[in-house]
Amino acid sequence: MSTDWRLQGQEAFLKDIVLYRRKYTPLRSDWEHDHCEFCGKKFSAEIGDETEGYSTADGYHWTCRVCFADFLQKFNWQVVDIDTQEMLTQQNE
Repeated sequence: MSTDWRLQGQEAFLKDIVLYRRKYTPLRSDWEHDHCEFCGKKFSAEIGDETEGYSTADGYHWTCRVCFADFLQKFNWQVVDIDTQEMLTQQNE
């Protein structure tokens, strides 16, 4: 079995947690973007960048939709829609 280049020890802080599906907003006013914790895809308000995805409750760690789908089962994530506060299941994704 080959190793996925995107896996770089994220299990230490992203395994078995709740992620929030939301539109991207910078964590702090002096930040303009963030990156997917797996593939490095850029999150920002700019055209061509990821504008929504999955983040930790504090908005510090972001995961793009592709990496989320690829690692959902491996990382055993629970997902909450930030707008509705509804717990989502895999079938809703």
